[in-house]
Amino acid sequence: MNFLDAAVHWMSNGLVETSWWQIVLITLALTHITIASVTIFLHRHQAHRSLDLHPIPSHFFRFWLWLTTGQVTKEWASIHRKHHAKCEQEGDPHSPVVFGIKKVLTQGYELYRAEAVNQDTMRRYGHGTPDDWIERNLYTRFSTLGVALMLVVDVALFGAIGITVWAVQMLWIPITAAGIINGLGHYWGYRNFEAVDASTNVSPWGILIGGEELHNNHHTYPTSAKLSVKPYEFDIGWVYIRCMEMVGWAKVRKTAPHLVLGDVKPVADEKTLEAIIANRYEVMAAFAREMRRACKAEMAAARTRRADMQALEVARRWLHRDDEKVPVELRPKLAQVRADHPVLEQMHTMREELRQLWSSTTATREQLAADLQAWCKRAENSGIAALKELSYTLRAAKA
Repeated sequence: MNFLDAAVHWMSNGLVETSWWQIVLITLALTHITIASVTIFLHRHQAHRSLDLHPIPSHFFRFWLWLTTGQVTKEWASIHRKHHAKCEQEGDPHSPVVFGIKKVLTQGYELYRAEAVNQDTMRRYGHGTPDDWIERNLYTRFSTLGVALMLVVDVALFGAIGITVWAVQMLWIPITAAGIINGLGHYWGYRNFEAVDASTNVSPWGILIGGEELHNNHHTYPTSAKLSVKPYEFDIGWVYIRCMEMVGWAKVRKTAPHLVLGDVKPVADEKTLEAIIANRYEVMAAFAREMRRACKAEMAAARTRRADMQALEVARRWLHRDDEKVPVELRPKLAQVRADHPVLEQMHTMREELRQLWSSTTATREQLAADLQAWCKRAENSGIAALKELSYTLRAAKA
């Protein structure tokens, strides 16, 4: 075989001869390693400090991200921390509420790059990120050198098709993280918790994007190393963290709290109040389930009265949400539903009263405990079984 034939053979097959389906699997594996590096190292370890990493995986992730994304750790952590600090307000680097869903989906990477040159963001939010010799002299100084090296490696291994493999690697994070999570994760999906922002869970199975699909869970408990909270949810990033923890390569610092129940106290006290406030999102999620059940019961009864089923369906979807999160055009319809259905009106009123326990900025602990006791008494005397059961649950909460 002469030199020209050898060159043609190499461009067609690379150093490792692979079929098309093997190329697809290898590409998916490479992009998955990148996703794992982003969610475990950049997100959970660097931005939120929800776990500690051993130097071996920590530096592997830094090296791999340099090769496959050219990502500078300080930039990513700073921008993400600012996103949480300014979430869906002026100053949020990539909010669909601020910029519109179309721009975040299609120009998410451009929004990221624009914020990355904001030195005030780097100074205010970049503390604690790597600042060693290799970071200063290679990873940050020559951030594009890694992706160029990755192109050479891909072409050498796979031939001409390696250019496509490399292109997929380069596009994977901008599309999945900058587009899907930053865009759809604040626009479309389901919500387990009434977080203060519009974050949503895009999918209950966090595999393709390493667990980042569970975005509402993350915004509710941002310092949790585990992003899944429901039995039917799956966070593959958490699986990797637990595996590393077993071999001493990781140490989890914090996970989401869980409401612990003991015996029902005769009267809710300050310890009960403390437990409720600490687990307020879980408490409100339980309240939301009861409100949806109440709406369904009203809908079942309304069928015999030929009531406005559409309005009740809107109520089932929105009545358990904080008032300010309900679209303005739906508020009159919800007000009419509450007026027509006393049970829903009572539950809505008592939900708002309960929320004041952790929203108040002026009441003392003693006053808030007294308010909780009064709330429980009204709930148990309301004649509404759901409120009575919720009161018993609150009185059983343990700090």
